[in-house]
Amino acid sequence: MSVVGLLKKSAIVVLLASVSVAGLTACAGKPKTEHLVYEERPVELLYETGMQKLDQKSWSDAISYFEEVQRQHPYSEWSRRAIVMIIYANYQSDKYVEATAASDQFIKLYPGSELTPYAYYMKAICSFEQIVDVGRDQAYTDSAKALLNDVVRRYPTTEYAKDARVKLDMVQDQLAGKEMDVGRWYLNDNQPLAAIGRFKTVASDYQTTSHTPEALYRLVEANEMMGLHEEATRDAAVLGYNYPGDRWYSAAYKLMTEKGEKPAIKPDPNGKKGPEAPDTKKKKSWFSLKKPQA
Repeated sequence: MSVVGLLKKSAIVVLLASVSVAGLTACAGKPKTEHLVYEERPVELLYETGMQKLDQKSWSDAISYFEEVQRQHPYSEWSRRAIVMIIYANYQSDKYVEATAASDQFIKLYPGSELTPYAYYMKAICSFEQIVDVGRDQAYTDSAKALLNDVVRRYPTTEYAKDARVKLDMVQDQLAGKEMDVGRWYLNDNQPLAAIGRFKTVASDYQTTSHTPEALYRLVEANEMMGLHEEATRDAAVLGYNYPGDRWYSAAYKLMTEKGEKPAIKPDPNGKKGPEAPDTKKKKSWFSLKKPQA
């Protein structure tokens, strides 16, 4: 499963708490999507009904009511809130294109709003949710990386930026995984030079990800395939220094021993890391532990 599988409905809680109207309560709704006939009615009633539909997880019905708020009261505070709720309802429906479009609409109309960080964040999350496995095109991964970085750059002290940083670690791991996947393919196809380029990218550009130990081992393997014993020895030494207890160093140690080399560092059976090894342990986002509440 790709990174997408991680805790889907994440940071919306704060949004709902911030734009809800006090005193709104849920009531029973119709199971089918409602087709609204135009009828001018109090904006409070339209918005309240939309919130009730959200409580019932009737996302399509909720969108209909919030869109009606926009149509009937386009320049009101209620319309501003309605757009944000449309972002949320479309996201919950897995309608990422629509959620992104509503986010863009909100950013354009209300660039200085206290809820604009949420709109930027949801644009990023809509790309993040569509990341696929490393064997496929990573366009959404690249998009998520750019948009999450944009959230961090624009709103560095917010809870949205805090969650974006966690997800950026996951995105980096995904991109490194893609490089490894391609590198392994080249290695299996007896193209070690092309493989080395991919593994070097992981070791240099994605060195804080969980793929680094394997990338270093694959460099040892590929260099030995090309007869570049000195380079293989060097990469094995880097791997042993940083990850003496990793299974990939055990494999590299065995390979180098078979080649007549005696690496200075022996594999550590206790899984020890070296003094300069980056922490590749992923931390779960605190944000993703919350559930939406009106």
